[in-house]
Amino acid sequence: MTPRRRRLWWVVGILAGVGLASGLALRAFQQNVNFYFDPSTIAAGAVKPGESFQLGGMVEKGSLVRTPGTLEVRFVVTDFKHSVPVRYDKVLPTLFREGAGMVAHGHLDAHGVFIADDVLAKHDSNYMPPAVARSLQRAAASNAPAAAGSAADSAAGEASAVAAVGDAASAAVAGSTH
Repeated sequence: MTPRRRRLWWVVGILAGVGLASGLALRAFQQNVNFYFDPSTIAAGAVKPGESFQLGGMVEKGSLVRTPGTLEVRFVVTDFKHSVPVRYDKVLPTLFREGAGMVAHGHLDAHGVFIADDVLAKHDSNYMPPAVARSLQRAAASNAPAAAGSAADSAAGEASAVAAVGDAASAAVAGSTH
């Protein structure tokens, strides 16, 4: 084999190795990416069943149901526009409660129930994950004009609740940037 041909094989071998390593690295990165979605995005059909992602929002008051004799818990996560039922079968964080912000990692099953592998709760009364705060602000902004035009007392109450959530989310976003 001539020296020129030997160098050519070395170059081809190195390029093949770099290409293989790059391909494997890209595949690993794609598998480890966890996208964040709120209930409105899920309701729009952006997530397929079985796809791993993060779900964030507020735990609906009155939705927490524990299965007696097990660790299984069911609750509903909302962005005040749409809701997603959640099932979790491990120990919940101490700060987890109804009416509070949370983020969960998991996937949707075929029936649209989010199966959580991990649940994270906010850590104090002033903090809300920025992604949750932004999605709640968007939901509050899109609901406010519709509720303001309604004369019904229930719609007015809902509008003030949405506005309060919007104000709380704004304060949480402002507080989390410092």
